[in-house]
Amino acid sequence: MGPLSARLLMQRGRPKSDRLGKIRSLDLSGLELLSEHLDPKLLCRLTQLQELDLSNNQLEALPDNLGLSHLRVLRCANNQLGDVTALCQFPKLEELSLEGNPFLTVNDNLKVSFLLPKLRKVNGKDASSTYSQVENLNRELISRVTAHWEKFMATLGPEEEAEKAQEDFVKSAVRDVRYGPESLSEFTQWRVRMISEELVASSRTQVHEADSPEKSQEAGAAHKPRARLAALKRPDDVPLSLSPSKRVCASPSAQVEGGPVAGSDDGQPLLKLEPLHFLQCHSKNNSPRDLETQLWACAFEPAFEEGATSQTVATCGGEAVCVIDCQTGIVLHKYKAPGEEFFSVAWTALMVVTQAGHKKRWSVLAAAGLRGLVRLLHVRAGFCCGVIRAHKKAIATLCFSPAHETHLFTASYDKRIILWDIGMPNQDYEFQASQLLTLDTTSIPLRLCPVASCPDARLLAGCEGGCCCWDVRLDQPQKRRVCEVEFVFSEGSEASGRRVDGLAFVNEDVVASKGSGLGTICLWSWRQTWGGRGSQSTVAVVVLARLQWSPTELAYFSLSTCPDKGIVLCGDEEGNVWLYDVSNILKQPPPPPAAPQAPTQILKWPQPWALGQAVTKTMVNTVVANASFTYLTALTDSNIVAIWGRL
Repeated sequence: MGPLSARLLMQRGRPKSDRLGKIRSLDLSGLELLSEHLDPKLLCRLTQLQELDLSNNQLEALPDNLGLSHLRVLRCANNQLGDVTALCQFPKLEELSLEGNPFLTVNDNLKVSFLLPKLRKVNGKDASSTYSQVENLNRELISRVTAHWEKFMATLGPEEEAEKAQEDFVKSAVRDVRYGPESLSEFTQWRVRMISEELVASSRTQVHEADSPEKSQEAGAAHKPRARLAALKRPDDVPLSLSPSKRVCASPSAQVEGGPVAGSDDGQPLLKLEPLHFLQCHSKNNSPRDLETQLWACAFEPAFEEGATSQTVATCGGEAVCVIDCQTGIVLHKYKAPGEEFFSVAWTALMVVTQAGHKKRWSVLAAAGLRGLVRLLHVRAGFCCGVIRAHKKAIATLCFSPAHETHLFTASYDKRIILWDIGMPNQDYEFQASQLLTLDTTSIPLRLCPVASCPDARLLAGCEGGCCCWDVRLDQPQKRRVCEVEFVFSEGSEASGRRVDGLAFVNEDVVASKGSGLGTICLWSWRQTWGGRGSQSTVAVVVLARLQWSPTELAYFSLSTCPDKGIVLCGDEEGNVWLYDVSNILKQPPPPPAAPQAPTQILKWPQPWALGQAVTKTMVNTVVANASFTYLTALTDSNIVAIWGRL
């Protein structure tokens, strides 16, 4: 497609007319348009245009001088847009569609809400909730920048050049003023620059006025102007009020808060944690009365930089997958699949090359559940970019290989585990998955865990009938395999056949597992166990320690670990979070004690309020912390996502 012509516009415009100035609706979709094809001199002749469809083209940017001042509806879905600031030229815009632009992020969604005050719908959804988020962010940023301005100006000497100082202020504000999650840093820095420049402009106006004789009394105020920067005014969202009664309780075996754990050689200090947010973001039909949807799994997004940590967590339950910022409690994205019930989520990070040849890091979220399908979600763009028809029965859990970012394990109620290669997306951001291996189990697999020291060679699975291990090396000829070794947790006739519903590596050697014995979590050595197996198909694990847990007979409370901190986590049937600092055991494993070791501390359920009454009892199905252990997310069977923060 070449540059647009007046003839083409009249052909595609409505109502039909021989004058561009009478066209009110224009469809330019599917023409393979590039940004340079949008000629402002031609398009600005559409003086009465109210609706424009630019979807399904190859636009990387919109020209900022199109002159369509009456535009009310704009569709730009399925393009290559990387920025939204040019949309400010359409102040009357009421409806906007940006789906399928994979390089737009949640920061761009917030920019859109700020730039277009009359916007009612974005991607077919009500825009009021995003406006509420933007208003809160904007108000706080104005407050922080103004405080930074006053502090900055107070330090200036009379001999310093005002214009140079004001330029320095803008730079320092963009560098130093921070608020909100890292995932929104692009938006906050963008707004900080705008606010700073408004303050500087206000200051210059006041200085000019102070030079006039009639304003001389105000000359002293030049260094501390009081700029009136109005926040956005939008109807408030009314979220469900879940007000926690904040309590952090140690286990009965612990001393006073901050002290060592009784029975420990050199007890660890208690971690200071407080409940921050309680969300009902998985409600059926968005009903605040839904306290029944069960939430099953959560996972923190991989950090973008090595050594960094993430505060963005994905949660699943019911027909929804949500992506939440733990610092603010904002639900950044929500994906719904009517008729589905999601049981598991897992992240991977891919490096893709754009059509322009640029490399971009792309977080992909896999979600699966009752229908046996794996959905590959492009979270930041807000759409599903691939579906794998993985199993005929429900998928209990899934996980990506830490050795290969495109290798995905799925475990199903059909008693099979399948290894998939999801591949790299094509230019339309679509996946074509291929099946690599099929692993047969004798019972339903509940948890998957690639062996930490050799993730491309061995896979552990906690199953209804015990703990099993498979050879998953791809250089072996057989593509369908049976269990290589079954692990048992005690000697004797009842050693095998016990459900293992919790499984995770604490470091490259130590495995934490749960379910083989009531009221305990077992820590065992992979290296010693595997090294002593010989040719046996059933092997007793080498136990390093046992940890005291709830004596409940209920199952399917999933444990997790925070390897960087040497921490094991597990919820229970009373809404509590059991926390174990096992770093001492990892350094020098002791002889297994006769009695299980007590938890370092127990975070008691803080009883949030919903519908005018306290939610007093709930099951915590899973608990996961980020790598730096700054945030902890607990999922319940009463449709509540509880987020704790480290003080």
